[in-house]
Amino acid sequence: MRFSSSLTSLLALISITTARSPAPHARGEGIIRVPLTRKSEAAARVDLSTLKAHLIGVSNKYHQTFAAFEANTGAAHPLSGRMVSSTTKRDNGIPLTNQLSTLWYGEIGVGIPEQKFSVAIDTGSSDLFLPSVLCHESCQGHRKYNATQSSTSNNESESITLTFRGGATVVGEEYSDVISIGGYEATNQSFVAASEYSYHFSGASFLPDGLVGLAFKQISVLKKPTIFETLSDSGVLPKKMFSVKLSSKSGESELYIGGTNAGLYVEDTLTYTAVTNESHWQVNLETVTRNGSTVSSNAASIIDTGTTVIIASDDEAEAYFKDIPGSGKIKNGRITYYTIPCETIGTYAPTFTFGSRAFKVSEDAFNFGGESDGSNNCVASIASLSNVDFWIIGDVFLRNVYTVFDMSEGSARVGFAELV
Repeated sequence: MRFSSSLTSLLALISITTARSPAPHARGEGIIRVPLTRKSEAAARVDLSTLKAHLIGVSNKYHQTFAAFEANTGAAHPLSGRMVSSTTKRDNGIPLTNQLSTLWYGEIGVGIPEQKFSVAIDTGSSDLFLPSVLCHESCQGHRKYNATQSSTSNNESESITLTFRGGATVVGEEYSDVISIGGYEATNQSFVAASEYSYHFSGASFLPDGLVGLAFKQISVLKKPTIFETLSDSGVLPKKMFSVKLSSKSGESELYIGGTNAGLYVEDTLTYTAVTNESHWQVNLETVTRNGSTVSSNAASIIDTGTTVIIASDDEAEAYFKDIPGSGKIKNGRITYYTIPCETIGTYAPTFTFGSRAFKVSEDAFNFGGESDGSNNCVASIASLSNVDFWIIGDVFLRNVYTVFDMSEGSARVGFAELV
């Protein structure tokens, strides 16, 4: 994926200067369509410090969601034992700012009368937060929720701090209100109305006003259903599912709630795989292959729209890049990036198999761009974290498929299909 042609990262790996506003939502036959956009700018090379900030942020997010799972269920998350806490070696010098700067985002309405907000869409977490009018300097650049102007607002009298290890915090109170998305209303939806954002969420670096998590309530710090679960439980959706298309082309990315957009994918290629733990959208990754050779099999993976790269353990990533001519690696703390000569990197793009069907990452997506100005080496889109022992499947893969997050059959599953 050369930055000059197709960087569509949820999280920028480059300088940020431009943005597009979401188009109005569309609705038809009980299905909610929410156009998605992102903030990014093309560049010829990777900003490795920003990439590092992103990867640290991803690691921190999973520490927090695993901790929330244990607090909510009384049991450790099955994958938490595969994630080593790094308490002796901290990355205090790396701001989370860029890690959160270009999430895919859409628009929601809150309260009656409706107050509009842009929110990042994250299938790797489960809480919703927005800035409130009580948040002053730290929330500059964002629209703010005013509870006194909503006839349906309710203060739940619960002080909440969302902590993103690495320094980022959202401090506020739990509220419930009517939240609309695409024309449907989730009543009594819980969220954090922030009275303070840490600098990581300033308007200059975190473009959306807030964030909406679309995983499962088992990892919610609020211990409350997500907006998707609220809509599903209310019976207003024709099907308890939502689907996502992410695209490098302007105006072609969208979130569908209540079904799928059949015009965007090849129907007979839609393949489902069961969610193995209903906390995250966690599924079995059957194989990872490179040019027909299997480098990983039967691995745990999490499908995460809030992550731009594909993340593996050190051992899995080492196995993937082993024996690629001219390949190299850049070790930076617990993070390892891999490089391949730019002229050949596309030929080593991975193929992932879910539900017995193989889906290939495009050559362009696998290439993040030059290691530095004028470099003949390019950074690959698979990176490793030494404290992670499972796969995190992010934007780099998801832009190659149509993705369905489904709870309509009694147990959750994820579907992938080829794009038209």
